[in-house]
Amino acid sequence: MNKLKWGVLSTANIGLEKVLPAIQKSENGVVYAIASRNDRTARDAASHLSIPVSYSSYQDLLDDPEVEAIYNPLPNHLHIEWTIKAMEAGKHVLCEKPLALKREDLLRLMKLRDRTGLTVSEAFMVRYHPQWLTARETVQEGHIGKLKNVQGFFSYFNDDKNNIRNIKEAGGGGIWDIGCYPVTTSRLIFDEEPLRVASILEYDPETGIDRMGTVMMEFPSGQASFSCSTQLVPYQKMHIFGTKGHLEVEIPFNAPPDKACRVFTSQGELYSKDYTPMDFPVCDQYTLQAESFVRTVRGEQVNHVPLEDALKNLKVLEAIFKAGKSGMWEDVE
Repeated sequence: MNKLKWGVLSTANIGLEKVLPAIQKSENGVVYAIASRNDRTARDAASHLSIPVSYSSYQDLLDDPEVEAIYNPLPNHLHIEWTIKAMEAGKHVLCEKPLALKREDLLRLMKLRDRTGLTVSEAFMVRYHPQWLTARETVQEGHIGKLKNVQGFFSYFNDDKNNIRNIKEAGGGGIWDIGCYPVTTSRLIFDEEPLRVASILEYDPETGIDRMGTVMMEFPSGQASFSCSTQLVPYQKMHIFGTKGHLEVEIPFNAPPDKACRVFTSQGELYSKDYTPMDFPVCDQYTLQAESFVRTVRGEQVNHVPLEDALKNLKVLEAIFKAGKSGMWEDVE
């Protein structure tokens, strides 16, 4: 098999620790080159991960004709700029979420995709994990009755003012970083778009980023709610409620690549231990994401999440911020 050659923009931790090792395990891709603005940093990362080529310039990597696709884990505010530059260089792009912080930027990117025919995708790795695909299938097959409610929680603690996630101008904050996950998974499970949202957002007085938020979303078929925080004890869980049953996704977002995952099902016996686990074999959701991306590039029909979905998710996030300011329900336009 002719493996797709990936190039990586930056030595961001998520790339070095999670995504690049996952790509290297994939069946159809290889990490060919990595770039950093610091030559020593690029060479060290390449040596550590056995990457053949390193560059001290992002543009030099984009100009390499051997590179077929780009993985972009740059800070949020640089996603659009360097994704567009990569596409102008003729590269397919898998970009970390959020792909865009403004709707007009994402619309501009979609026009470029349509003109070039390149594959561009927002890196929501959870959309490729079997536990979420099975949870969605379980709901659609009616095993929990009629889906009516989804509830979630996602938190970690990071109050380092110099951390990129806490820099407002770089697109930091809880909703952009982790609130987007219960939004995209709620949309996935309902298989429809929310009509309106309400939110309460608490902002850090020093950094200005949203450090805690609680969100409600009204869907045509039901309701979803979640809380997220960047300054609480680490925790995550998603609950899916129907008229006859309940699903609990044990580790919904940071599914471990070396341990089996579980989704619990219940038929609502309140005082009995009627939880039945659905066990999923060990897998790496980042590997599955990369393999799906490559198959899409190669023209195969796979579970590819297109830019249209990124736009729908962004519209919800925009409404959440608007509702947090207005203190009222806001329509998802």
